[in-house]
Amino acid sequence: MVRKPTPDDKFSFGLWTVGWPANDQFGSATRPALDPREYATKLAELGAWAVTFHDDDVVPFGTDDATRAKILTDFKKATDEAGIVIEMVTTNLFSHPVFKDGGFTSNDRGVRRFALRKVLRNVDLAAELGAETFVMWGGREGSEYDGVKDTNAALDRYAEAVDTVAAYIKEKGYGLRIALEPKPNEPRGDILLPTIGHALGFIAKLENGDIVGLNPEVGHEQMAGLNFTTGIGQALWSGKLFHIDLNGQRSIKYDQDLVFGHGDLLSAFFTVDLIENGFPGGGPRYEGARHFDYKPSRTEGLEGVWESAEANMQTYLLLAEKAKAYRADPEVQAAFEAAGVLELSQPTLGEGESVADLLADRSAFEDFDPDAAGEREYHFVRLNQLAINHLIG
Repeated sequence: MVRKPTPDDKFSFGLWTVGWPANDQFGSATRPALDPREYATKLAELGAWAVTFHDDDVVPFGTDDATRAKILTDFKKATDEAGIVIEMVTTNLFSHPVFKDGGFTSNDRGVRRFALRKVLRNVDLAAELGAETFVMWGGREGSEYDGVKDTNAALDRYAEAVDTVAAYIKEKGYGLRIALEPKPNEPRGDILLPTIGHALGFIAKLENGDIVGLNPEVGHEQMAGLNFTTGIGQALWSGKLFHIDLNGQRSIKYDQDLVFGHGDLLSAFFTVDLIENGFPGGGPRYEGARHFDYKPSRTEGLEGVWESAEANMQTYLLLAEKAKAYRADPEVQAAFEAAGVLELSQPTLGEGESVADLLADRSAFEDFDPDAAGEREYHFVRLNQLAINHLIG
């Protein structure tokens, strides 16, 4: 029996997830869209802690200022009454035709200026609503043809935009951090900042990169054939895991946005293990929202929407319970020791040891027996099987 989620679990949902009416490029919607206020109320009933949204999820594109203000006031009132937190806000720079060549990196300077103004207005909104994270997903920042985009100039414009927004946040004294969301492709054929590694390299070049980090998504990394758990591990190591998107993906194909765990279940297990238990040898921990960025299948009606929302939380809780048991298992701890997992936390150079000391230490090279060391068994398969035993046993 899975326990009911509580706000302490920090489960968060994007309004574009449960709010998706299931239209795609091959078919029209299969269910009605509800008012955003209704989604917040129902998610609270299910035990969610927070909601997130793109500006256009709540306020239709092009709405006049007076109507926009009323819609946002009504929405905030609904979330407050439901006991739901608004923990992240983002901006839609991909749906309207004006963004068909991107927002921050469009070849059209006027579009870039419009995109920057749209984002800055929503930074103000995020701060007003009490959000802590402002996510930037550059789904249209890219191209389908190599000769149509000056990559050097595009990255300059991208950095200019992100730095400008970060500087504005600092100037206003907002308690916000920016989280970039990498993705390799779709909707553009090739998207700039396609992976966690690309985004980390980009952030290192920024003038205001201290408040810019990452919002990695399971499916986005797996679409590139990468290991999501390793990726968020590097983001943590870099001090840049500001937010996280959980969903399911089955191999390298289009962005499926399945329920979390309904893709690569073993990868989902190790992702939850890292989030809940941290690195085996200690180190930085992720303390943010457990945010679900998925889409209920087109086969589902409104009842299925809520079933799928529950499925995300149930899967996470089940995996968290099993991950805690896995780490607490003495057999697993002994296997960690045998595999050298904990030895990896020991610095290669001794405390105070210099390169000269290393070169003078004959045991490190001249007297080291590589043949004997090459015979060591690490028992990685056994350790992995112990994880599987906890997962499905």
